Amino acid sequence: MSARRSGLGRGLASLIPATTAAESDIAGLVEVPVGAIEPNPHQPRTNFDEDALAELAASIRELGVLQPILVRRVGEDAYQLIAGERRWRAAQRAGLATIPAVVRSADEERTVAEALVENLQREDLAALEEASAFQQLIEEFGLTHDQVAARVGKSRSAVTNTLRLLHLPASIQRLLADGRLSPGHARALLGTPDRAFQEQLARRAATEGWSVRQVEDAVRDRTAGGHTQRAPAPAARLRPPGLLELEQLLAEHLDTRVAIAMGTGRGRVTIEFADLEDLERIYRAMTEVPTPQL
Repeated sequence: MSARRSGLGRGLASLIPATTAAESDIAGLVEVPVGAIEPNPHQPRTNFDEDALAELAASIRELGVLQPILVRRVGEDAYQLIAGERRWRAAQRAGLATIPAVVRSADEERTVAEALVENLQREDLAALEEASAFQQLIEEFGLTHDQVAARVGKSRSAVTNTLRLLHLPASIQRLLADGRLSPGHARALLGTPDRAFQEQLARRAATEGWSVRQVEDAVRDRTAGGHTQRAPAPAARLRPPGLLELEQLLAEHLDTRVAIAMGTGRGRVTIEFADLEDLERIYRAMTEVPTPQL
């Protein structure tokens, strides 16, 4: 099949002057042979919807590739994807010989971050895929949670809470990956360290269609000292407004999830943390002395 001309408009062409692939190793808009591109080994997305790819391929046959992919040069006439794998795969299906691409120099750390950011902006990654990509930046490139957050444009607490999903048992991760539990359900299950109870509660929540609030209530009951699992009450129990306000204030101050349980003779405050680094951050937030206002 003959290659179809790209559908790039004059506006983009005027911003990134077109060059040939051999003319530049730095940023530039070029037509790159589809077969000269290899996928990004750090691609955070592991599953591509076949129907969506078929629709995109049909659109490319009709209109061309409307937005260039992002690649880096890895050899003579050889490129590696940084972002745009769905467009590249669809272009292959559409039978295109070349695809418009912006060529840029990028080290591996930047490649991972840009691939993740591009996916987040276009089509939400599955929660576990996102968590795995964050973990990759931390383990392979020695980044802190704050540095990951800065690179992907999220808050530190969002990065930390997403990473905590990797601490769940494999059986719960499967329920999350299959869509039988939401990320909210999974985060609620992290409120108890009892892995057997987590798995039991996850199975029941998935089977009976519990809401996130119901899972939170069951975990809170367990944390407050209960030793038997029971279904949450059909109607949410009312808690004192002052208690809710204090719980929210503590959570905002510590930038993590805080749960307060009140018993007949005593109460309990549960503060969640992801790892030792996060616990040290919470300690500093709890012990720092505010500077007096003059």
